[in-house]
Amino acid sequence: MDLLPGLVAEGRKVILFSQFTSMLALIEEELARHGITWGKLTGQTVKRDEAVAAFQEGNAQVFLVSLKAGGTGLNLTTADTVIHYDPWWNPAVERQATDRAHRIGQDKPVFVYKLLAENTVEEKILRLQQKKMALAEGICGRQDGETGPRFSAEDLLDLLGTGPG
Repeated sequence: MDLLPGLVAEGRKVILFSQFTSMLALIEEELARHGITWGKLTGQTVKRDEAVAAFQEGNAQVFLVSLKAGGTGLNLTTADTVIHYDPWWNPAVERQATDRAHRIGQDKPVFVYKLLAENTVEEKILRLQQKKMALAEGICGRQDGETGPRFSAEDLLDLLGTGPG
């Protein structure tokens, strides 16, 4: 709630992702307390298209979305701000969620916030994400002109759970 009132006052349309529907319910209570309009999409949402249209075409300022409920084909191009309330261990899932606002028809910059508290499991998840992305880039995405993997035998042992890390 430190971010949302200011973003809404600036006229921003915000998508807020959380992997926990119970957290989305708590955020709903705070939005109501602050007089901020919202819509919600979770795995329990029965009329998904109506919920999306209410955000895209309606006056909801915030759209609360369960990270795993986003699914395919979800375009939220009226949004100009994305907030990841809690990190997901798989960075590809987070990128896919963020990409909901980066679709054909998007005509404005999209700001992305990733909330993280120090000395928490979430901070460790972020480090795991960074390690996973570096490993994937080492395997799949060489851009330095060299061929072959960028990771060592020790990295492979660590990946298999038999190494030091």
